[in-house]
Amino acid sequence: MDLNLPGLATTCYVTGEAFVEDERVVSLLVRSEAENTVLRFDVKSEALESFESPGRIACRWFQKFKSRVENENPERDLKLTAENLFLTLADPANELNEEDARLVQFLALMMERKRLIKPKGVSEDGERTVYEHRGTKGRYEVRMDNLDPAFFIAVQEQLSVLVGSPNDGAADTDGGVAGANPELPLGT
Repeated sequence: MDLNLPGLATTCYVTGEAFVEDERVVSLLVRSEAENTVLRFDVKSEALESFESPGRIACRWFQKFKSRVENENPERDLKLTAENLFLTLADPANELNEEDARLVQFLALMMERKRLIKPKGVSEDGERTVYEHRGTKGRYEVRMDNLDPAFFIAVQEQLSVLVGSPNDGAADTDGGVAGANPELPLGT
């Protein structure tokens, strides 16, 4: 699954104000029904309640705004893959809500199967599995919940926002997911 999305914006989508260094920014992936695409919105955390989503929210994450370095290659961040989405959401600096933690767990299972990450043990509190990313050697802690049918149904609903569902005609022939909720909650 590849999605081409822009990198972190320099201005807030809601207020139009420029982000300042180390400001808390909320990034959201939203499936636009009108354009039949997945869009990224970057919003100041204090303006999040004023954000009106043009479609279903797939996931969100918090990050601190950092100005681009002069020689940085922004093109490398344009392609959002399952691996990049995992690395972005699983970053220890991000605060995840319940739905996004579940999505990170599912992505970890996918990446472990593809041998992109490797389990390295359990966290000190025993509630999370520690993974090491093959390419960066970065370590990520992922909460491991029960993998019951309710878990997969909830993940299926989130993924349908990203890849579409057969009912809306936006699905890939090999990646469509049925049974999507009309709106995933933003959470806090």
